[in-house]
Amino acid sequence: MRNFLLGFKGDRVIWVLMVFLTIYSGLAVSSSVAALAFHNGGNVTTHIVRHILYLAFGWVVLFVVHKVPFKFYNAGANLILVVAGVLLVFTLLFGVHVNEATRSLRIPVIGGTFQTSDFAKLALIIFVARFLSRNQTEIQDFKKGFLPVLAFIGIICGLIAPENLSTAAILFVTCLVMMFIGRVKVLYLFGLVVAGVMMLAFVVLIGKTSTTSGRGQTWENRITQHFSKDSNPDEKFQSDKAKIAIANGGWFGKFAGHSTQRRSLPQAYSDFIFAIVIEEYGFLFGALPLMFIYLILLYRAGVTVRKCSRSFPAFLVVGLTVGLVIQAMVNMGVSSGLLPVTGQPLPWVSRGGTSIIFTAIAIGIILGVSRSVEEEVVGAEE
Repeated sequence: MRNFLLGFKGDRVIWVLMVFLTIYSGLAVSSSVAALAFHNGGNVTTHIVRHILYLAFGWVVLFVVHKVPFKFYNAGANLILVVAGVLLVFTLLFGVHVNEATRSLRIPVIGGTFQTSDFAKLALIIFVARFLSRNQTEIQDFKKGFLPVLAFIGIICGLIAPENLSTAAILFVTCLVMMFIGRVKVLYLFGLVVAGVMMLAFVVLIGKTSTTSGRGQTWENRITQHFSKDSNPDEKFQSDKAKIAIANGGWFGKFAGHSTQRRSLPQAYSDFIFAIVIEEYGFLFGALPLMFIYLILLYRAGVTVRKCSRSFPAFLVVGLTVGLVIQAMVNMGVSSGLLPVTGQPLPWVSRGGTSIIFTAIAIGIILGVSRSVEEEVVGAEE
């Protein structure tokens, strides 16, 4: 047993956090897939077993990735980004159309789907980390240091935005944080924010006026219905059900499997799983622990970054961790009614194969950097 545990290198705290997230995920999804089984067919056990298998495979991916030296991501950053861009274009043209959005590609033979934006997020963060690390001497030069990386960020986020605006926005903010830490001038970043808002307005306008897509109208409805006092109750059904679930949970919850809103709350196993966790485990044993898990993950990533002797792995860890934490906070904000409905899963907790796999890859890379840092320290001491 001891030899088995020794195979898990890197930050021990992050490994423990992943164990807790796995427990929350298994319990919450097992409780909330009843409606999915009712509407889509199959029994509850089938959906539970499938999710457990996804989690198990995620752990395998996590373990394998944390053994890979980070230099391979540095060397392959450009190629990975090109592949991501091609997949995004292919998705827009030939992707699976679900709920007025085309976000996934169907995988041949096995028949499953693959959400290409998850891969694109990872690819862009790796690329930006590589660019920042290699151009520190010119990073404050507008033409040589800022415009090149901005172009790639704009292309990838622009390809994601038409069908998945919230993912594009989170990725954009993540890149902003990376560039701020990478010593890009604040004036440039401020201009980038303004440009981002203008591009967002343009994308919404195009989507709203397009005859082939209803995404612009969907975004407008979500925002206006969220902030309007005179909103249509039917349009706020999801948010209201999530608030009821949170209110039912109170401080201590109704205990595992006793949620009453899981059968009527759409996407209770994914977008609104945080509300189900609170209903069953309460604020003290559901909401607070989950929030602290992601915040501790951010802190432990900071510890790893401070120990890094090279800039690329430091930027890489910052980008991956910030992206995951922002996504988690957005999911929690939507469930609690603080933000409009976005469709963002709770990393590692929500049901979904692509989300779990790419979260595993991101955490695996973070742990891989931590492992490399520890090995450098041990080597220096010897």
